[in-house]
Amino acid sequence: MVFILSGDGRDDEHPAAEHAFERYESYLAENRAVFPPHAYELATSDWFYHTRDHRCPHDAWLESLQISERPGAQPRQRSCSIALRLLGAYHDGHIEITYPTVYAYSLQELSPDAPSHGDWRYDEFRISDRGHLIHEIEWAYRAQCKAFVWVIEADDIEFRWVPKQERA
Repeated sequence: MVFILSGDGRDDEHPAAEHAFERYESYLAENRAVFPPHAYELATSDWFYHTRDHRCPHDAWLESLQISERPGAQPRQRSCSIALRLLGAYHDGHIEITYPTVYAYSLQELSPDAPSHGDWRYDEFRISDRGHLIHEIEWAYRAQCKAFVWVIEADDIEFRWVPKQERA
């Protein structure tokens, strides 16, 4: 089930958006016991979905995406991780997001009429049928209103806000 990412009119002023966020908050509360701790903390924080907070990823721009594999405990076991670096919406800092252990991912490709991902529009956290974290992110390339969707299934998420240094 999709909560924030579904339906029309996700403006903060729109009643449908309020209802979507209420359903999402209920889902989070009902599933608290099975949510990875960092993902739950982010999803229920008072700032993560509030666009006036500079740490909020809404309208951030992707700067880098890194997919890495590292050796596991056994010689043939390897695990995957994903790291994102975003320029915050206010351009006064960076958001660094890491998924330490990734089980599956789907990154929708760009199209010729949209040469970049554009802005991080909406995202939500859910639990997969396998009991893992699902983080679904919708990107929007403004000029053509083209949307791209990423779905990452991981053990948890790490989030870091890095303010830009003041210049002397």
